[in-house]
Amino acid sequence: MSKKGVLIEENIGLVHACCKRFKNRGIEYEDLFSAGCLGLVKAGKNFDSSRNLQFSTYAVPVILGEIKQLFRDSGTVKVSRSLKELSLKAKKVCDEYMRENGCDIPVSTLAQKLNCSAEKAVDALNCCQFPLSLTSEKDEDSDSFLDIPVDSGEEKLTEKMSLAQAVNQLESKDKSLIILRYYKQKTQSQTAKELGMTQVQVSRREKKILTAIRQKLTV
Repeated sequence: MSKKGVLIEENIGLVHACCKRFKNRGIEYEDLFSAGCLGLVKAGKNFDSSRNLQFSTYAVPVILGEIKQLFRDSGTVKVSRSLKELSLKAKKVCDEYMRENGCDIPVSTLAQKLNCSAEKAVDALNCCQFPLSLTSEKDEDSDSFLDIPVDSGEEKLTEKMSLAQAVNQLESKDKSLIILRYYKQKTQSQTAKELGMTQVQVSRREKKILTAIRQKLTV
């Protein structure tokens, strides 16, 4: 298998990650996956490793582009009634948490309060984000329009996927440490207890891991 073929095969997880953003939107997952795979293949063929750019950073926008084209070809994005109802509950929980704590609710906490999976909670949050028109009328008596820049969120998604990829490549114990600290919101003391380490060891190791991840993401 060629180097680009291996690159594509090793990064099939990017397709699944992108497809999950569009579940329950009116198109079957298999069709989303097929479009995403087409984007991954295009990204693999056109990727230039000499640019010192992570493949995931280059591939995600290409994959999302193919999936979005699928929606453009099929018409308006549809959302199931159950997801709409869950999104209303999610918005209420998020607003209450913000008032009480002054910060956004962690996905794990939201999922627990909604009695659903973290993946379903993310779908509900995405459903709360209503689309904004790319154009807005300048005034009532004019036919001209004013362009409105809209953040697609692709850059943030790419960063998250690159981070997830970097974490997955860590050694088993280092990966567990990061998951406990930053995904399960455990304290250093709680993490140390679960991993059979001291709090000082966790603190030192955590700093080294984060430094390594930052270096990897800025290559």
